[in-house]
Amino acid sequence: MPLPELLSLSDAAQLVKSGDTLGLGGLMMYRRPVAFVKALLQRPNRPTDLTLLCFTAGFESDLLVGAGMVKRVRSCYFGLEAFGLAPMFTEAANAGQISICEETEASLALGFRATMGGVGFMPGFAWLGTDLLRLRPDVKTIQDPYTGETLVAFPALHCDVAVIHAVKADRYGNAILNNNLGVDLELSMIAGTVIVTAEEVVEKITEEVHIPGVRVTAVVHAPGGAAPTSCYPLYPIRGFEVLRYIDACNRHDFVGYLDSFLVSGVI
Repeated sequence: MPLPELLSLSDAAQLVKSGDTLGLGGLMMYRRPVAFVKALLQRPNRPTDLTLLCFTAGFESDLLVGAGMVKRVRSCYFGLEAFGLAPMFTEAANAGQISICEETEASLALGFRATMGGVGFMPGFAWLGTDLLRLRPDVKTIQDPYTGETLVAFPALHCDVAVIHAVKADRYGNAILNNNLGVDLELSMIAGTVIVTAEEVVEKITEEVHIPGVRVTAVVHAPGGAAPTSCYPLYPIRGFEVLRYIDACNRHDFVGYLDSFLVSGVI
């Protein structure tokens, strides 16, 4: 297997094409690939019509929505945790400007497992007795051939590019995420291209890794790359920056915030 490429943020951002499904790692306001998203936003030819695939979508995803780069969202949560709603997603959703594919933790997990298993769907009991099947007509029910029970057949999920921010990565693409893993390992298994941005890049990791290098396409050195979200144990959430963002959006000045963010030293 060839070694992953060692790329700059700007070069790695070129791997995302218009119409791609983009999987963003991290969880809530922790270890989000903000530096990578910033590099995407700094591209003169920003990709458009993206589908965001996130276990939970947060600050970085809201920037992409506000910039008009997102056509569709697949996530079971989109918000800023203790800081409240994600303002640009909320505005776009209320205005019908983006498509929202209703997901739950179960549908995402089973969809990932289907892709990892090389099958078209994964059955489960989730969603039975709810209105979610009416909201998602693409999700079908099947009959268990052994018990006769009704099951939900969750379709396989994949993404074109997954971006995962790590505490440490090595030249071979192996990465350490710390213990709050989210679904980052699963994202690395279902993506055609896997980009790891890392606080530190070393020659070889000798500890137990969370993302195996065999799945990684490119490694990017990005110290502070999750800010203003946190990256335990290196730095906490920069709440003042999140509040600055919310205040700007509440003043209908997303463009002004974005302009200042893209030239700032936040990342």
